[in-house]
Amino acid sequence: MPRNLDELATCTRCALSSTRRRVVIGSGPAHPRLMVIGEAPGRTEDEGGAPFIGRSGRLLFTLLEEEVGLGRDQCFVTNVVKCRPPANRTPTKGELAACGPWLSMQLATIRPSVVLALGNTAARAVCGFELGIGAVHGRVVEVEGGVAMATYHPAAALRGGPSVVDVMRADLRTLRRLVESP
Repeated sequence: MPRNLDELATCTRCALSSTRRRVVIGSGPAHPRLMVIGEAPGRTEDEGGAPFIGRSGRLLFTLLEEEVGLGRDQCFVTNVVKCRPPANRTPTKGELAACGPWLSMQLATIRPSVVLALGNTAARAVCGFELGIGAVHGRVVEVEGGVAMATYHPAAALRGGPSVVDVMRADLRTLRRLVESP
């Protein structure tokens, strides 16, 4: 069990540590109202050291700005798994278990009142959903310290086109109400 978040930068809790370039810890203000959680870093994030800095991130933050009124600098952004899985594959159960304590520690330290989980992996890890994102997107659940909601990962919108973006926009309008409520 990790003792503090300072240890995350040198984590070797799973085999991903041998293939990564960087541990992608997360970025944003210390105590934001909203925390955004994705699946795992992609190639661009592994090279750049920050989450959602590629095409998916550009789409995500355009949608968050337009539908929620929040810019990247107003959210803490991270992933369930902190190291890039080879070929951007879905993280294994073992990798999720190895990174779970890090995410729990981040949530406890940052204490967001609203969490947005992006895609199946994050929806399962954060919200406890067992069904796929198509069945649970937009659903709000209580989590320790606040509420969480899941929507599609922006990479799915890049592949799926305008219909997925429309669903994300509707979900983000629900998120806006959560962020704005006292």
